[in-house]
Amino acid sequence: MKLGCEVPIRVVLADDRSAVRRSLRMLLDSEDNVQVVAEAGDIATVLLAVHGQTPNVLVLDLQMPNGSSIEMIRSLRDQAPGTEVVVLTMEASPVFAQQALDSGAIGIVLKEHADLDLSEAVRCAALGEEYVSPQVAAGLEALRSAKGQDGLSPREIEVLRLTALGYTGAEIAAKLHLSRRTVESHRATIHRKLGLASRAELVRYALGRRLIRA
Repeated sequence: MKLGCEVPIRVVLADDRSAVRRSLRMLLDSEDNVQVVAEAGDIATVLLAVHGQTPNVLVLDLQMPNGSSIEMIRSLRDQAPGTEVVVLTMEASPVFAQQALDSGAIGIVLKEHADLDLSEAVRCAALGEEYVSPQVAAGLEALRSAKGQDGLSPREIEVLRLTALGYTGAEIAAKLHLSRRTVESHRATIHRKLGLASRAELVRYALGRRLIRA
């Protein structure tokens, strides 16, 4: 439901760190027609707050304790269809962003840019409009355009992007929560599908697909 300008946007803030919640609340409370109605520090409390307060927007950290934020977003699409979800994340990965959007989120905001982006994301969400932090949006657009090209999966595209950026296999494994063996398997598949032999060729490919910037 779209809100008129005179109706406050009801927001639930969910982050496991009280200091972060306090900062975000100060930010949103300074906005006209935005009302933070509850805070939550874990998945169970988020669910209670959403069902108890019926907010227009849930601002949700992507790494909440005691459960999966992604799975909770999926369940909320059925249980609380009137609540739109704006995800807060430290990770600029377009794959993670697409996963959150596919699960039912309508906004993606990088925590380091919350002071610039969060209020706008909340207002867009209340209108049913998607908002993605500009630093994520470029990579997300490139990911969407690259899907299906050369037969790479979203996960393979992300491994390719990180490889082109110079991350080691161990660093990619840690970043994507994969085993090193799985990362090396993805790398082998990427080289086979693209017919590229060296990292330099992967970098040129990634630049051409706008997966990374020069």
